[in-house]
Amino acid sequence: MTMTAADVNGTTFAVGTALAPDAALAQATLPAMRQALLRNIGAVESAAGTAAAKPGAALDVDATGKGNGAPVRLVGRFTAKGARVYQVIVMGRPDAMPAEQTEQFLTSFAPQ
Repeated sequence: MTMTAADVNGTTFAVGTALAPDAALAQATLPAMRQALLRNIGAVESAAGTAAAKPGAALDVDATGKGNGAPVRLVGRFTAKGARVYQVIVMGRPDAMPAEQTEQFLTSFAPQ
């Protein structure tokens, strides 16, 4: 996976991408990507989050866990287009993540 990220006042905005062997595997990879990030912060996925996504649908996450011993919030979107998978996330202290910029970052990403 290739990642590009920027840190703004302790909040990380990042986009990751990887190439799967085919489109079906790319879509099947999304739940595992989401689960791996949740594990990284010690968060548990809700029952709604474990539901299978419709083919071509993006998966979202909004969870709170711990990072470096402090509370951390992870908001993200996982999507696939063709054989390419994308991970778009915002992560930081729950009280320091500006809602408007978080939403703008996630919704402005459009795979080409």
